[in-house]
Amino acid sequence: MPYMPSLSQLQQTDAFLRRHLGPDQGEQQAMLDALGLASREQLIEQTVPPAIRLQGELNLPPALDEQAALAKLKGYAEQNQLWTSLIGMGYHGTITPPVILRNVLENPGWYTAYTPYQPEIAQGRLEALLNYQQMIIDLTGLDLANASLLDEATAAAEAMTLARRMAKSKSKSNRFFVDENCHPQTLSVVQTRAEAFGFELVVGTLDDLAGHEVFGALLQYPDTHGEIRDLRPAIEQLHAQQALACVAADLLSLLLLTPPGELGADVVLGSTQRFGVPMGYGGPHAAYFASRDEFKRGMPGRIIGVSKDARGNTALRMALQTREQHIRREKANSNICTAQVLLANIAGFYAVYHGPQGLKRIAQRVHRLTAILAAGLEQKGIVRLNRHFFDTLTLEVGGAQTAIIESAEAAQINLRILGRGRLGVSLDETCDERTVEQLLAIFLGADHGLDVAALDAGELAAGIPAGLQRESGYLEHPVFNSHHSETEMLRYLKQLENKDLALNQAMIPLGSCTMKLNATSEMIPITWAEFANLHPFVPRGQAQGYRLMIEELEAWLCAITGFDAISMQPNSGAQGEYAGLVAIRKYHESRGEGQRDICLIPSSAHGTNPASAQMVSMRVVIVECDKGGNVDLEDLKRKAAEAGDRLSCLMITYPSTHGVYEENVREICAAIHAQGGQVYMDGANLNAQVGLARPADIGADVSHMNLHKTFCIPHGGGGPGMGPIGVKAHLAPFVANHPVVELEGPQPGNGAVSAAPWGSASILPISWMYIAMMGPQLRDATEVAILGANYLANRLGGAFPVLYSGRNGRVAHECILDLRPLKAASGISEEDVAKRLMDYGFHAPTMSFPVPGTLMIEPTESESKAELDRFVEAMLSIRAEIAKVQDGEWPADNNPLVRAPHTLADVIGEWDRPYSIAEAVTPSAHARAHKYWPAVNRVDNVYGDRNLFCACVPVDAYRD
Repeated sequence: MPYMPSLSQLQQTDAFLRRHLGPDQGEQQAMLDALGLASREQLIEQTVPPAIRLQGELNLPPALDEQAALAKLKGYAEQNQLWTSLIGMGYHGTITPPVILRNVLENPGWYTAYTPYQPEIAQGRLEALLNYQQMIIDLTGLDLANASLLDEATAAAEAMTLARRMAKSKSKSNRFFVDENCHPQTLSVVQTRAEAFGFELVVGTLDDLAGHEVFGALLQYPDTHGEIRDLRPAIEQLHAQQALACVAADLLSLLLLTPPGELGADVVLGSTQRFGVPMGYGGPHAAYFASRDEFKRGMPGRIIGVSKDARGNTALRMALQTREQHIRREKANSNICTAQVLLANIAGFYAVYHGPQGLKRIAQRVHRLTAILAAGLEQKGIVRLNRHFFDTLTLEVGGAQTAIIESAEAAQINLRILGRGRLGVSLDETCDERTVEQLLAIFLGADHGLDVAALDAGELAAGIPAGLQRESGYLEHPVFNSHHSETEMLRYLKQLENKDLALNQAMIPLGSCTMKLNATSEMIPITWAEFANLHPFVPRGQAQGYRLMIEELEAWLCAITGFDAISMQPNSGAQGEYAGLVAIRKYHESRGEGQRDICLIPSSAHGTNPASAQMVSMRVVIVECDKGGNVDLEDLKRKAAEAGDRLSCLMITYPSTHGVYEENVREICAAIHAQGGQVYMDGANLNAQVGLARPADIGADVSHMNLHKTFCIPHGGGGPGMGPIGVKAHLAPFVANHPVVELEGPQPGNGAVSAAPWGSASILPISWMYIAMMGPQLRDATEVAILGANYLANRLGGAFPVLYSGRNGRVAHECILDLRPLKAASGISEEDVAKRLMDYGFHAPTMSFPVPGTLMIEPTESESKAELDRFVEAMLSIRAEIAKVQDGEWPADNNPLVRAPHTLADVIGEWDRPYSIAEAVTPSAHARAHKYWPAVNRVDNVYGDRNLFCACVPVDAYRD
């Protein structure tokens, strides 16, 4: 009788694990054989210190297959109620054009790309972000815009700190003014940030401003209640005392309103959410940030600038701020590392697709509908509290409030409930005449007798003051006037995508960044309407599915990390660092130890660590590393003792940024605790811990988890990110709360650190799906990631020395190759190797971090042995090329390495180089079969910074 496998064996073939892991069992064994090992368990025994090893399996439910996980999550999604939300407060219904939805948001060519630190293979994303910057410059009326921040509230906080930096030499004040009519979540985040910096915050009306000496002020335009005020008098008052005027503005309204820059504003910020990005229960949404040119070197985040390549052609790159935190550390402008790049691209494409006239029609239609509603309500005696408006009405309804709310609930419409007989309503792009009819019936009763068409035909009150109607032009660049048919837009998106290299083309072996598989089944739920279209401030009963999903995800993350509670609010890893340090600070203060302000940080740490510490007014003290790359335990103990009762915390990454499991990590944590300090564990390398060790068990009191690394949320070209923090029980009361949706657990008075209660909630289904489909098998992923790193270290170590290793000569999930000896012998630098890898069809590893002159490689568990071998082949081939330079066969200044990457322009031009065209552009069999062409030659970084230009380039410049 032929063998028939059992049902359980057949079901295992559908397991997600085998799709997530790159190497199959045979490939894993071949990799183990190369290491001289019999099993993965033997590798782990040689690599992970026994003292930190987790005993037993992770306490997670059994893994579900892809269809079962999707079905379970769909069941949660269906418990969310899709009402029409007219709450406003910075979140509005919008329509994502299907051509952008399918070809950007749902396209791995866009969502799996890495931050464009290597500009030659990121020209598509860089052009999209330059378009975005041009859009912001035009609509705000200012000189300069960055390439997005995390959300409107944190952008407002960044504006406050920019104002302090820029006004420091001119203003002795430590006071910042905030208009009480800003959105409440913005006010809360600014209050949290001001308290941490030690700024005095004054909250009042614009009429109060004249009575205060301040270094800056935040004003809202239109304000949270819809009123449109002429801000010129307030701005003039600020400028008279050398203070900066920061304005939070609704981007869609600026198509009809005078831009704040023309009113005199120094900084303008806000959200681009309503430019085609779904509300998503709070995010992710790209915040915009614009300023006057004189503030460009103090601007937070990234700026895309125009430079030139080695052939003199126009090329784009990140300017000024590139890896700023790693260079300037605690002196950096901010701790921002990721931003919402994917969402910024969507917003920019929204403007490209609609063009200036299309955008203006959308804004005019929203405003017209609002004016019709206002006229109808006024006719029937409803008092409007805001004299002027764009899309928002604040209404005095008195004792009828309860009946109106009940009527709205019956129609499944959410209004803003303000209390004291007042209600707010904000219209948006998704509204139409039927929406206005429903609202009239809700406020006035079904027999109100009004007709929308008749109201539209009549004389309507001017919602926008005559002196604040926009007269200046915008979006005149050809890119915003050329792609309005779907055919043209589709081709434009494809042209840009072709200029980039993402995970759908090749591995991206970046150390410390974990560029792993973002599985399609994980991504599918983010576009489900039940997750995408919820306003973050809907009543909790309408978000039961989100509640169930988030609570389950929190429980899973607690099981994985050992912490007692999770705060989901931080919407990036750096935000998680900041949120964790705020919790530590509040904890110390609660114990009467507010003097604890010293933060110990190893010299190998991510630059975001010291940048985050300075944001909570901590004094950074650097702890040295020993020759093996480990934290110098004696130096740490000495500095902890010297700090004494001023020691606040230690920030440590584990495994270390040097790619090793430090043997004495428990002793390190104990030394900090002995002095009354707390241990913050940077979660950047959590992918090397899951299932093998837990941060809380090791000794961490708080840690952030990069869901966009370890838990499969894609990098998106530089965001979205999510950085929730896990905390032990004693810190749980001190994590962020929210002023609009009060959270259970944190103390009620705690301020927010992000605009939305659960951060970028709409991408949490990605991590939920990953954990649901992996279950306890998450440990397999960790072990295979460690296997891949050790395999690469073994294969490449003879050609490029591995700088650091741990016990038994093993590395963790990443390894650092030292190119400094080769540079000394040949003149070939780590940058030359990075650029040459592009000719082989690879993105470079992390360059010159954490050690200058090195490459840090992280293969992740998702790359097959074949892809790892292809990378090894490329690196060894490059090593042979370096030898030719060393031996004098190729000139030091004219060889494939220093002239890499090679482009089509090189091939079709005159060729007079000492190496052949074939050696230049097809150096491997894979390159011959699947050639990837970098869009530009090596970009001149110095030229770009000396000649800073951050707006769209005339089309002729590209032709030239």
